Amino acid sequence: MDQWAHEVRRLARDLGVTLDELAGSGPEGSVTREDVERAASEARIRSEATEQVSGDQPHAIADLGHRQAAGSAEERIPVRGVRKHTAAAMVASAFTAPHVTEFLQVDVTETMAAVRRARELAEFAGVKVSPLLFVAKALLVAVRRHPMINSSWDEAAQEIVVKRRVNLGIAVAAERGLLVPNVKGADALALADLARALDAMASTARAGKATPEDLAGGTITITNVGVFGVDAGTPILLPGEAAILAFGQVRDLPWVVDGALAVRKVTTLSLSFDHRIVDGELGSAVLRDVGSMLEDPVRMLAWS
Repeated sequence: MDQWAHEVRRLARDLGVTLDELAGSGPEGSVTREDVERAASEARIRSEATEQVSGDQPHAIADLGHRQAAGSAEERIPVRGVRKHTAAAMVASAFTAPHVTEFLQVDVTETMAAVRRARELAEFAGVKVSPLLFVAKALLVAVRRHPMINSSWDEAAQEIVVKRRVNLGIAVAAERGLLVPNVKGADALALADLARALDAMASTARAGKATPEDLAGGTITITNVGVFGVDAGTPILLPGEAAILAFGQVRDLPWVVDGALAVRKVTTLSLSFDHRIVDGELGSAVLRDVGSMLEDPVRMLAWS
């Protein structure tokens, strides 16, 4: 059996997908990794819809099937639904793509000032404006400068597939587990439109109303670990993507400015990437560009 076929079968087994039921989109009708991942995502959505129709409430402990005997020192929680799918996808990614993570500490004082200024503009009325918006825009500009970061590895064809469109994924902690919906064509949106799209996407996901279309087709992702009070992390790539950016909490820290110590707004960025596609030079260039634009938001205009 060819190595790529073995990898596809292993992924299908990990995700609980029956290959015989799939119509392949690869050469001569062969089943690709993308076919398996898409089938797993659709199956998960169907399962969630069935649970909701039958009256299953995601927040009710009894409905999750928890088992805890009286006086027991442990509790068992069945793994299913979003959590099961996420676990399988992360295992498949971790053991398929060679991960590298780089870190960069950034002075985002000017970005935080830009966030406050944007909130006062009529163009942003009625929409949430947060630092994540500027992180997203900086990453989109960096993708335009370094297109290879927005790509995937096609094992069957032994090709790198560079995506001309950026479908920007944002990790959302929903009641049923981690979801990563994405904004289609995010690179073509003006800043105010991007803010509205991100806000609507996150609200839909948290409400449990994300559709298979919302979750499919992502090309690069941001995970905002800062909302949990965390400085940095080593995020795992989503299957089919070459990079994921983690945005840490913004803190007041001592910083050297013009040779003197000052208190500045500082965050840590973490970029994980698939080392089959992205070498250290490219990964560093993307991370450095995102950091530079967050240090000085005017660079986003200059580089857009």
